Amino acid sequence: MVKVSKFDAADYLKTPEAIAAYLTEAFETDDAAYICSALDTAARAKGIGSIAKATGLSRESLYRTFKDTAKPEFETVRKVMGSLGVKLVAEPIEPAGA
Repeated sequence: MVKVSKFDAADYLKTPEAIAAYLTEAFETDDAAYICSALDTAARAKGIGSIAKATGLSRESLYRTFKDTAKPEFETVRKVMGSLGVKLVAEPIEPAGA
């Protein structure tokens, strides 16, 4: 019998560039639950303990923040993204058919 391990994207998010690309794709879905899940994955890749220390938030607070049903505050998202070595960037929306 073949053993298969569960895929975890966190295993592949080793650099700020990889994290930025991963989160950019998540934000482009416009799905709040998916975005929270992606932030959770990126935080696990970096280490929840180090994210907690860098942001001043508790580990428990971070785990609650990233639940699929959570609606994190903007300041929390900003702090977490900063601790991941990435930033939010606004880009114009391309018109349909462009």
